Formats: sequence, structure tokens, C-alpha cells
Amino acid sequence: MHMNHIFHKAVSAYLQRTGYKRLAPAAALIDMDGTLYDSMPRHARAWMAMCAENHLQCSEEEIFMSEGMTGAATIDRLFLRCRGRHATEQEKKELYARKSEFFAAQPAAPLMPGALEMVDIFRSHGINTVLVTGSGQLSLLEKVNSDFNGAFPDSMRVTALDVSQGKPHPEPFLMGMSKASVCPWQAIAVENAPLGVQAAAASGAFTIAVVTGPIKKQALADAGADIVFNSMPECKQSLPDLLYSMNNHQN
Repeated sequence: MHMNHIFHKAVSAYLQRTGYKRLAPAAALIDMDGTLYDSMPRHARAWMAMCAENHLQCSEEEIFMSEGMTGAATIDRLFLRCRGRHATEQEKKELYARKSEFFAAQPAAPLMPGALEMVDIFRSHGINTVLVTGSGQLSLLEKVNSDFNGAFPDSMRVTALDVSQGKPHPEPFLMGMSKASVCPWQAIAVENAPLGVQAAAASGAFTIAVVTGPIKKQALADAGADIVFNSMPECKQSLPDLLYSMNNHQN
């Protein structure tokens, strides 16, 4: 009963925040790194290796906090700070390719515990699943279809290759809604990082944040999440009741 009350409050607050009259979930817009896969430690190691090789100062915490930005935007930010200028298109391309090599050389990233079940719950409720990622990491993107039972066909993906503005800009989520042919009040976003949460909330989607790494619950709430879960297993376990609250909400 306690959790259902929390879900009711979260839906009420979402409707108040957005001004929408109702929430009728038809599409789930789901992040990849740190949400579907426990891949962020591998990304951090790859970024750190590329930065060390190119004398770019960077901390692991910065990488986790900038999760969701495109690789090109991350490299540009590093250049502005460390070299006082923007990176050229060639530099962005070469350095991201090098970072991708470091990533691909590591053991495959495991699925996030509970993520497959979460995706299955959405699909069993007739909710289409859409991948919305700032990544262009082909070695991981190619695994998604087999790992998640065809839940993310190419027509239902938004990656770094599709957008002109990555997270925290809402463009990736708005594009995901377009691919699924839904309005914001029909969309649920699932994220694990502040920039992704900002992007999802700004798009008008009901935004679920999940703590899956070192980023604290409060940082996700402050970024604009409508509800925050302490882990993916907790999210998976609570999801049917949350969907019920969305579909049967009365003010």
C-alpha cells in the first residue's frame, strides 16, 4: 500500500509538472549504458586510457557524470578545458574510434541484473520498447537485439549517430517518441544518469531513474526524475504496480 501511494503521488506530480491531463503509457524509451548493461565501468576505463594516451586530464567521476553525452561532445569538452579550443571533426572521429578500441578490447559488458525482466514487463503490457542512447559503441549496440529478444529493432533505436544534440538536450527522447509514434504523455523514460534524466524530463516523458552505479539517488531526483529506484531489481519488481497506477490514476 505504501509503494502504491508513492506511485500515485509520482503520477500526480508528473501531471502537475507537465500540465497533461493523463498518462497512458504506450512506449518505453530506455537508455543502454548503465541501464540495460553494466557497462559504465568499462566505458570509464576506456575513456581514461584514451585520455592518458593523448594527455587529456579527466577523472572517472567526470565520465560517470557526463554519461549520456555523445562521444564527440565529450571530446570537445575535454579539448576546451585541456587545450583551450574546440576539437576538430577529425580529432573527434579519431579519438572516439580510439576510445571504442579500448572499450571493445575489454570483456563483454554483462546485462544489468533485472534489465531483461524490466523490458519483458513493458512488452507484456503492450508497451513498445525504444533504445535511446548517447552511445555510438557498435560493439555493444550489435549485441542488444540478441540479448533482449528483439525488443530493440533498428527502427526503434536512437543512438549518437542519429541526433545533432545529445543528452541533456531532449532531442534523443523526442526522436524516440517520433519513432514509436507516441506523444510525451504516452512515453516512459528509463535512465540512470543525471544528463539522461534531464533530457527525458525535458521531453515530457514520465521519467524513471535507477541507481546502478556511483551516482547518488538525490542527484537523479535533482535532475528531474519523476521517481527513483535504488536498483534495477527494485525497478523491475515495482514496475507492474507503477504501470497500474499510471493507467488507473484519478486525482
